[in-house]
Amino acid sequence: MELASKLPDTDEGKAIRRQLCKSGTSVGANLEEADGSLTLNDFIYKVDIAFKESKETRYWLRLIIDRRLLKKDVVVPHLNECVELIKILSTIIYKCLQ
Repeated sequence: MELASKLPDTDEGKAIRRQLCKSGTSVGANLEEADGSLTLNDFIYKVDIAFKESKETRYWLRLIIDRRLLKKDVVVPHLNECVELIKILSTIIYKCLQ
């Protein structure tokens, strides 16, 4: 959300800000719900949603770089963190399905 607040106040910036905030906060919300899951299937389902939202967030971050809405060096640390989160979530899902 901190990064989203730095986006320009143009139509493009506003649209990406909205989508970035929606997908980015959905990751945390679904992981919070996964933590209280009563079944393994429910846990996997919630983590999978977080995984998909992480991939969407990665898309928006890449778009910010591609459209040069913010300096690349400002976005790349967030993108790297997002990629690491995707790897972690995919590993969790994989391990649960074994």
